[in-house]
Amino acid sequence: MIALVRLRLAGFVRTGRALAPVLAGLLALGILYGGGRARPAEAYGVSAVVLFPVLAWQTKILLDIEPDVQRRLAQVVVGPARERAAGLLAATLAGLAVVAVALVLPWPLGGLTPAAGPDGRPALVGVALGLWAHLLALPAAVALGALASRAITRSAGYGVAVLAVGSVGFVVFGLSGSLVPWLVPPLMATARAVTGPVASGTGLLLTGWAALWSAVALAGYAWVRRTRA
Repeated sequence: MIALVRLRLAGFVRTGRALAPVLAGLLALGILYGGGRARPAEAYGVSAVVLFPVLAWQTKILLDIEPDVQRRLAQVVVGPARERAAGLLAATLAGLAVVAVALVLPWPLGGLTPAAGPDGRPALVGVALGLWAHLLALPAAVALGALASRAITRSAGYGVAVLAVGSVGFVVFGLSGSLVPWLVPPLMATARAVTGPVASGTGLLLTGWAALWSAVALAGYAWVRRTRA
């Protein structure tokens, strides 16, 4: 399975398909941090929200690179479950690379305040909260991208529609006062939470919420892939 992960990552990079989401992410981060300095926790919370559709799009591109015939051959060689897991693992590793860039890039751009903020919170604590926010967003983004992949939607148009509806929906339903916030991962709630002191109970609730949402979405992806095998 590791060889299959490497194969998909290599194909993603060597074909140049990785360039589009990388440029989109860099553009979004450049716009975000080009307007002045902000405290790390607040800036990273917004960064996780902004990068969510980029990470989902990147996942879809990575999963769609492999031709259908080659994907079926991989299922025969390593088994359907490992073939699906290899794709998701490759997408997660690619997403982690984007998260690393998102955490480092603001510093040379001068977009973050290195000193403690008015609340006395050290910058290092803000960076830790930012990492947490991005790691909550990544599995949900991978799940959305997988649901938008060609193996599920069977159509480029439907795939784009899934990405668009999912990306807009997580903002709309994640707004403060939403009646059905559980329909989407808690990215907006996390961005609001990191602006102030994050209680341990709140952190555990948001982490559990994000994990459950991602698990349900990935279970749906696996179920559809099984039924269409």
